[in-house]
Amino acid sequence: MTVLRSLVLFVAAAVAEIGGAWLVWQGVREHRGWAWIGAGVMALGVYGFVATLQPDAHFGRILAAYGGVFVAGSLLWGMLVDGFRPDRYDVAGALVCLLGVAIIMYAPRSG
Repeated sequence: MTVLRSLVLFVAAAVAEIGGAWLVWQGVREHRGWAWIGAGVMALGVYGFVATLQPDAHFGRILAAYGGVFVAGSLLWGMLVDGFRPDRYDVAGALVCLLGVAIIMYAPRSG
């Protein structure tokens, strides 16, 4: 159950951070205005909070693993929201990152 909770939190953090960054991007680069930027900043704040809910107590481990989730999630967001089509190298890189997440977060450890 701890792994499932951790995975759900990683997905929630990815939606908040990637969504927040996308909202800021839309506000600035696409000239959608301050409301979009403000919503993005709030979503980024939610990301920071969600990351603290991970069951593991090590900040460095959580953020390192989340980096891999962010890579894969960013490609997925681009596909779903912006019509981006990753090539095989994007997909391979994302899979390597997710393998890294699994090793960092869920490998058996002594002590």
